[in-house]
Amino acid sequence: PEGSPARTAYELLADGFGPGSNGPFFVAVQLPYALDEDSLRSLIRDLQETPGVARTIPNEAMVPISVVPNQTITAIQVIPETSPQDPATDELLQRLRTETIPQAEQNTTMRAYVGGSTAVTTDFTTVLSNALPVFLAVVVGLGFIALTILFRSLLVPLIGAVTSLLSLGAALGVTTAVFQWGWGASLLGVTATGPILPFLPIMVFAILFGLSMDYQVFLVSRMHEEWVHTKDNALAVRRGLAGSGRVVAIAAAIMSSVFLAFIPTPEDTIKLFGVGLATAVLVDAFIIRLVLVPSLISWIGPPTWWLPKWLGFLPEVHMEAEGSSDEIVDDDPELVGAR
Repeated sequence: PEGSPARTAYELLADGFGPGSNGPFFVAVQLPYALDEDSLRSLIRDLQETPGVARTIPNEAMVPISVVPNQTITAIQVIPETSPQDPATDELLQRLRTETIPQAEQNTTMRAYVGGSTAVTTDFTTVLSNALPVFLAVVVGLGFIALTILFRSLLVPLIGAVTSLLSLGAALGVTTAVFQWGWGASLLGVTATGPILPFLPIMVFAILFGLSMDYQVFLVSRMHEEWVHTKDNALAVRRGLAGSGRVVAIAAAIMSSVFLAFIPTPEDTIKLFGVGLATAVLVDAFIIRLVLVPSLISWIGPPTWWLPKWLGFLPEVHMEAEGSSDEIVDDDPELVGAR
């Protein structure tokens, strides 16, 4: 937060030594032999000439005091011209790893490796970004299988999976607009804008998918029961929405109020999760589950409940007591899907 000791120290370092001083790279160097000043001096020169590098510690003049007898490993601190959050710093990291250091290592046995907190953060972001598609596929796939068994339908789980991704997109869009572009940041008390935390999409989707599948089951299970009894899709949608819509709305209101309570905190990271999760729950419950899903089921009609014969081996899961045929009388039969 603004005015805190950590924030003050960060700003003083940036003002006095440049923005890159808060996130330097550390290059670990393994020299061919001890006291190899020529190889170290050549590497330092190449690093200093790399676009985006402000300076190195040590510089060429400091090389004689940077090597010691019987030691072949040393370190070079590379200070970027830009702050750790600047995209140009990530570009510099890639440039060092793919251009500067490989060229310096050519025709030598010297080896150099770029590390530091900024490099670790960038690598962590890359790993999570690469893992996100696999994570989404596994979570959505398992949810699809569970809903297929539960409702004995292919379209119901497909609708649930796709619409959950829409909710995730809405949540990420709002958090990007507020915390990266600064829309409404002052209203929410956001102290600084910048890149979104790399683990946000995974954590938000993990929580959102569980909640959205709960809402999907609450809503569609009642529709499915009515469909089994009446074979009237429009009537099933109306009675399902009338019977379970209030439950979904109240559950979403409770969860969103919990997440909205994160926003008044002074920490931007906690605000970020509060805004993202509250947006995801509100959009998923009040727009996706209570409007879009019933509309899609009503529009598709009876094929919504179709299951191919070759999947007939799937176990039947009954969500109501055997022989139960109690009907919900909807308050307004023209509410949804009337024809």
